[in-house]
This record gives sequence, C-alpha cells and structure tokens, in this order.
Amino acid sequence: MQRTLRTFSIDNINQFKQNLLSWSQQFETVIWLDSNNYKQKYSSFNCALAVDEFTSIKTDYYNAFKKLKEYQTITKDYIFGYITYDVKNDVEQLTSNNFDGLDFADLYFFQPKKLIFINNNSVEFLYLRMVDDEIDDDFKEIKNFEKNINTQKETSEIKIKLRVHKDEYHTKINKILNHIHQGDIYEANYCQEFYAENSTINPINVYNDLNKISEPPFASFLKMGDKYALCASPERYIKKEGLKVISQPIKGTAKRLISEFDDAKIANDLMRDEKERAENVMIVDLVRNDLSKTAQIGSVKVEELCKVYSFKQVHQLISTVTSLVDKKTHPVDILQSTYPMGSMTGAPKVSAMKIIENLEETKRGLYSGTIGYFTPENDFDFNVIIRSILYNEEKKYISFSVGGAITAKSNPEKEYEECLLKAKAMKYVLQNYN
Repeated sequence: MQRTLRTFSIDNINQFKQNLLSWSQQFETVIWLDSNNYKQKYSSFNCALAVDEFTSIKTDYYNAFKKLKEYQTITKDYIFGYITYDVKNDVEQLTSNNFDGLDFADLYFFQPKKLIFINNNSVEFLYLRMVDDEIDDDFKEIKNFEKNINTQKETSEIKIKLRVHKDEYHTKINKILNHIHQGDIYEANYCQEFYAENSTINPINVYNDLNKISEPPFASFLKMGDKYALCASPERYIKKEGLKVISQPIKGTAKRLISEFDDAKIANDLMRDEKERAENVMIVDLVRNDLSKTAQIGSVKVEELCKVYSFKQVHQLISTVTSLVDKKTHPVDILQSTYPMGSMTGAPKVSAMKIIENLEETKRGLYSGTIGYFTPENDFDFNVIIRSILYNEEKKYISFSVGGAITAKSNPEKEYEECLLKAKAMKYVLQNYN
C-alpha cells in the first residue's frame, strides 16, 4: 500500500504534541504511542499517532493469531492495535471466565489512513495516497489547534472500589505460596482490580495527568469508539528490529525518595535485593526459553540482567534479552510463541496461568495485554499494558489493575503494600484530575 511522506520542522514540539493528541479525538479509532524522550537503547521514534481506520481486524481469541497473521501478511503496511491477555486461550488450552466490566474485543488491529511520527523537532506525515491531499491542511490545523477547554469541574466524585479486600488478598497469596511449596510453580503474577461504576471521565485529561506523573517510555492512548486505554507503561514486551528480537521484562520495584542520598541507596538496595533479583531471574529464564522457539541456534543472549532503571515514581529492575531470527520467520509467529509475556504470568507459564485464573476475580482483558504496531518491513514493537486506566464510556465503567510476582520468599503484607504503591498514580489521577 503506497504512502506519501511529507516532513515538517517544528519549533515548539511539546505544544505540537499536545495539539496533535487533542486533534486526534475527532476520529473513532486512535492509537498514540509516546516514549516521553526516555533515554533507551532501542527506540524508533519519540511519538507516533495512527488514526482513521482504512482496514481492520477485530476478533475473539479463537484462532486470533492465525487471523492476525493473515491480516498482517495481506496488508503489507503499518498496522496498529492491541492483543488482550485472554488471547492466551488461543496459545494454550486455557479459559477466561472471570467477570469483565469493560468488554474490549480480544484482538484488534487497524491500518491507519493517517500516520504521524515525531522525532526530535521533525514531524513526518505518512498518509495513504487516498488522503495525501489533506496533509497540508491537517498540518496547519494541528499547529493552530485550540481544544475546547472545559473549565467546568466534574461534579461526580469517582468512588474507587476494591475487587479484592485485604484479608481476602492475604488468603489468595497464601494459596499461591502453597502451590509454590508443593512444587506446582516457582512464581505467579497475581493481579487485582480497582474499579469505579457510574463514573465519567475526560480520557485525554486523565491520560495527560497520568503521563505527566510517570513520563514512562511506553505510554499509549487507545481510543476505539467508546472504549479507552490510558496507559503509562514503563515496560516493553517485545520488539523486532531487522533480524533482532528484544524483550525487556520488569520484575522488582522500589519507590523513589526525595533525598538524593536516600534515593540512590534504595536503588542500590533494589539491585542487591535477593528476592527481587530472584523474581527477575526466573522471568529472564522464561523469556530466554520463549525466544529460543523462533531464534537461530545459539543466538539468545541476556544483554542486561537486573539493571536498575529509574522513573519518576519508582525504580525498576529491568533485564534485556535478545535473539536473532531467520529472515523467513513470520513476525506474528514470534509474538505467538512468546505470548503472554512472562513478566505478567509466572513460571512455569501454563501452570501459573491456570492458578491465577482460578484466584483472580476479574478477567484481565486489555490489562497485561499489549499495544503496539507492525511496520511494512515486518518489524514490530509492543508494550506491556500496566500502570493503565481502562474506560468503557457507554457503561461508565473505569478500571485499573495492579499485580506483583509471588515467589517462595514473598510476604503477603509486603506484596499488598507493593500493589498499593503501583496503584497510587492511577488512584491519584482519578481522584484529582481536572
């Protein structure tokens, strides 16, 4: 599919970014990806915006990867979309029967008519030929875009409820610890939902507030009709760059401290923490195993093990695992053989997924799934949907979930505190947004 490329230079790039995201809201389908200029080795652009669906695929989990493979192969163009956690049921003999208040389709990708990339002070418009005569007008419109600022404060207070209360959380963690002590699993990522009913939000405002608090490298804004994902993710699931595949699992969290000395000390303590390192190493082993399914023999490498990356609110332990694939390997096969990401499941993966499905109260859906894109050259990049607020506008249902890795050394009380730390930004934004 032929696209027309036009490049413009911008002086005030931050203003242009804000205008661009506000301008995009006129479209039914929007995916916005923002690296927040976070310094990282494997970065392709500062921001990308895909809008205005030309073709698309929307399906439940049954044969989802097969359908995606056909769609990606036929389209041979940029496609942007998401895969929910529940597409695990296509990969393994698993089910998802828990409560779902959001109703996202299991898998959705679209080919955008309009695609805009921002790199430093340069803006690239990559439009399908059928709409390339709109580039100049769109550029002017975005540059001078004035959003209708609604100064009226939302009157309804958002009442956030817990799906699992503290005592019940402790009981469930102890059940996971029993499975670990019996040798069924080594680690499980147990997640819990916070939610609000009969509540309305302005998705753009909430996303901007959430992003400002964290400024993470894998932020994304997804709009699909009346459904939204407002995502401030620090984690990359998987990226393909030529023949190289990169996965960067996160396991290990510590809060940021005001004093520089204390903050440096807590980061150093995190790097040496036996429990946190054990969590990370187990998932690295799992990722190495997943990547080896499509890798050239002997090409799987751990480039970084348990490296501390610092974000605005937390320090994280991140490892970088890479592999090389053959030219003939289909990109969707790489996703399918590694899905869902190990950092959100546990080890061994299938046993962990069965156990957490039984203990969790909510269907994960988009949470702990992935948002990303494929290029015409068969490259791709996908995040992990964590630190995210999900919203069904029609049902007035707001949801955010948090989780933590449970290992033999886990203490239920400390795990609960870590969940509250991860929930803090989402809770704050929903209760204080303008």
